[in-house]
Amino acid sequence: MTVKEIEQQIIDEFASFDEWLDKYAYLIELGKDCPAIEEKDKTEQNLIKGCQSRVWLSCEHRDGRLWFRADSDAVITRGIITLLIRALDGQTPQDILDADLAFIDAIGLKEHLSPTRSNGLTSMVKQMKMYALAYKMKG
Repeated sequence: MTVKEIEQQIIDEFASFDEWLDKYAYLIELGKDCPAIEEKDKTEQNLIKGCQSRVWLSCEHRDGRLWFRADSDAVITRGIITLLIRALDGQTPQDILDADLAFIDAIGLKEHLSPTRSNGLTSMVKQMKMYALAYKMKG
């Protein structure tokens, strides 16, 4: 599936909820399925800077595609990183760099997060794109 197709799935899922409380509950539920980072990878190097809570993200380059694993000590943040992984996992570095991640605004995520969580979301996206750039440059 393309990033755009996955984004549309996410938009459709969130459209089924009228209240933001229900969307938060869904985010928390999604976080339970986060592709778990291994304990050995919960290092300072994999900690995303700029997040209020602790968020670890690792990336593996395999067969020309990037595969992400993550964890967070906050349930909503774990749900957010799970959404990002869902959109970008298994994509090529170029597809990740080209992704505008419009679903974030389409589902109203940024506007319903506290400023510190919103900054954290930006930091997560930035880190995933940095991995893509690094692996693209490696060829």
